[in-house]
Amino acid sequence: MKPKKALVKVMQPKLDEESIAALMKKLLVKIGEDTSREGLVRTPDRAEKALRFLTSGYQTDVQSIINGALFSEKCDEMVVVKDIEFYSMCEHHLLPFFGTMHVAYLPKDRVIGLSKIPRIVDMFARRLQVQERLTHDVAATLAEVLQPRGVGVICEARHFCMMMRGVEKQHSGTVTSAMLGAFRKRKETRDEFLSLVSQRNHAFV
Repeated sequence: MKPKKALVKVMQPKLDEESIAALMKKLLVKIGEDTSREGLVRTPDRAEKALRFLTSGYQTDVQSIINGALFSEKCDEMVVVKDIEFYSMCEHHLLPFFGTMHVAYLPKDRVIGLSKIPRIVDMFARRLQVQERLTHDVAATLAEVLQPRGVGVICEARHFCMMMRGVEKQHSGTVTSAMLGAFRKRKETRDEFLSLVSQRNHAFV
């Protein structure tokens, strides 16, 4: 079964007469704030700048990230990039969720530049997301670009929508995974991936 393709279409913000900053100013007024006080005078502009950065993944294209960094290699061993930090925005409450992602693939006849994997993670994280889709998007994109024997992604995250509001559980975490190809079909491949992810790399401490 082929994985559902990730949403990688470049999406441009709609040009509107009213800026995000102007709307943010109205929002501050709605919650009872005085937008003329010193601490808030420039807040709408800062908030617009921050929101545009946090959603910049909509304007990012996969091919521009890869930029030709695909290389023919006779490599048949697992490639793992782990502990990739990411920060995203929950699409349900517009609150942050953040964590680490571990990405692996089994090459068939080509490899990708290692720095491209965290950049692909960032491209999807910098959108309104749910963790389940974010995990799948990264896996599906690598599968489509590399056509490898398999892709495995594990995502560990903490959600402010669970920590600051709602159930208010400050120490709970969520783990999601996407296993494609050999990672789904072969227990040995999954076990190797999980073992490599769980190992602490003493070379970097």
